[in-house]
Amino acid sequence: MSVAVFTDSTAYLPEGFATRHGIHEVPLHVTVDGESGLDGKDIGPSELAAALAERRTVTTSRPTPAEFATAYREALATGATSIVSIHLSRELSGTWDAARLAALEVGSDRVRVVDSRSTAMGLGFAVLAAAKAATQSATPAEIEAVATHTATHTRTFFCLETLEHLRRGGRITPTAALLGTALAVKPLLHVENGRILPLEKVRTTSRAVSRLVDLATEAAGQGPVEVAVHHLGSPQRAAELAGRLDERIPGCDGCVISEVGAVVGAHTGPGVLGVVVLPRQPV
Repeated sequence: MSVAVFTDSTAYLPEGFATRHGIHEVPLHVTVDGESGLDGKDIGPSELAAALAERRTVTTSRPTPAEFATAYREALATGATSIVSIHLSRELSGTWDAARLAALEVGSDRVRVVDSRSTAMGLGFAVLAAAKAATQSATPAEIEAVATHTATHTRTFFCLETLEHLRRGGRITPTAALLGTALAVKPLLHVENGRILPLEKVRTTSRAVSRLVDLATEAAGQGPVEVAVHHLGSPQRAAELAGRLDERIPGCDGCVISEVGAVVGAHTGPGVLGVVVLPRQPV
């Protein structure tokens, strides 16, 4: 039995990971001032950061069911006997629903669609765990269970440079954004119940980064743990954050670093830093 593992472009796997682990990615769509492209292919993080810095209008949309169905059929025609397709939270996007509709068309007995209830490496760690299980001849049901278990145990935290992009995306009111700017508030967010929600507000960037380290350290505990650092347009700050996490978290044997794309970046803006923590627990 050969099980193909699918995900979407919001897993933000580090470069080369998808190819190395045999993971199929279906990208979301990104539109910048009316010009459309594919997330991570036509419009990468650097193009996204530049567009946001220039205050251009950036929107995103899900892949179509037809795009998923085409990708599923190609995998099945080239050797896969079944598919497990794992995606960002349905609370954040219609991507899961598009995949579900495609599965019904292709055959729900051959395609399982999983809502990770997360995004970024909260999704990515689940996909990597599923891909590993697939190489060990796990059944589709077992691979789905591994993905769900892994995603459930991740903790994801973000800190933002500004509230402006949340305001422009309708996530907060203009008055709240103005107040936050005036007070130099740096919001901390986390993923909870499939949604990106406010967690804390601090007054300086340095304090926000310190709180990220504290929150990640607390979530990691004392045992073995996997840690990912995300950023948009801030590679040096991401490397510094990864170094601090390596020092503070005893069970961490090195953070992976990857840049976010349009789906998260359009609402957070350049300068965002994120940490995803996955304590290693047996399934």
